[in-house]
Amino acid sequence: MKSSFRAPSNIALVKYWGKYGVQLPSNPSVSFTLDVCATETTLELTEAAGVSVALDGVDTPSFVPKVAQFVERIADRHPWILRFGLRVNTHNTFPHSSGIASSASGMSALALCVVDLAAKLGHEVADPRQEASVLARLGSGSACRSVYGGLVVWGETPSVDGSSQDFGVPYADAVHEVFRTYRDTVALVDVGQKAVSSTAGHQLMEAHPFREQRFAQAHAHLAALKPILAAGDLDAFMELVELEALTLHGLMMSSHPSYILMRPNTLHIIEAIRTYRRESGVPVSFTLDAGANVHILYPAAFEQTARSFVENQVKPWCKDGRTIADRVGQGPVSLQQ
Repeated sequence: MKSSFRAPSNIALVKYWGKYGVQLPSNPSVSFTLDVCATETTLELTEAAGVSVALDGVDTPSFVPKVAQFVERIADRHPWILRFGLRVNTHNTFPHSSGIASSASGMSALALCVVDLAAKLGHEVADPRQEASVLARLGSGSACRSVYGGLVVWGETPSVDGSSQDFGVPYADAVHEVFRTYRDTVALVDVGQKAVSSTAGHQLMEAHPFREQRFAQAHAHLAALKPILAAGDLDAFMELVELEALTLHGLMMSSHPSYILMRPNTLHIIEAIRTYRRESGVPVSFTLDAGANVHILYPAAFEQTARSFVENQVKPWCKDGRTIADRVGQGPVSLQQ
């Protein structure tokens, strides 16, 4: 028996940084679910014990511990899974270790497969998508946001009704049309392994000197986004999202030990974006994940102009001129025949 899903990555606008317990967030976050950057995964139940993982058709033993840990964490909710061996075949539509959150897309796809197989085996699941979000979180925190499309909130916060520490929820408040079709061109500055893993980075928040201030800031930013998203206020949106990106990297630079994950070309691209925006009036902005690459955000109406800017002024600072053109997506899809 097998199940197949395609699940997208996501890019956080208000960043999750710091966790406690088993993959619970120290602060709330909200993300755009992407479309082009995705993982396609098939999970097959086998009679042979153990876990095997193939990436692009090639056995990849280094991925096995992550999947085995995932199985261990979800076994209390899905004990049936321990009766089977698992064969995972997975493929990313974007380069591995490119700074796009492959753990988010990969673990959400795997979680969706598990919930689908549970239903096929006759195990009742009251809310399959929510259950997949819970399971995805146990594999990779931000993966819980990738089981839905559009804007997704994770982490309990007063400004978002129904928000939860345990799973992501689709953002249910008013969203102006401009944010439903937003574009994200990813500038690939560095495609190698990061100097510090996201897991280690989250752990550094436990003793961070600005820990409590940051967590309060995240709640405040979620609340501030509410009228911004409803009104389509691009200037306020760009200001808040860029502040969040720079705060994330500021936290890493002021932790102990400290890390600088931006590279010189990251800064070149940020300066190019701000200069271009100031001189042209085109509402192009940036956000960053926990790495060197730059997510260039802009409304769909400015796509042609923004892509010309990327081609002429951003690509020279990218690794081999590489970028990925993405957009806000509708969420995962089943790949079942």
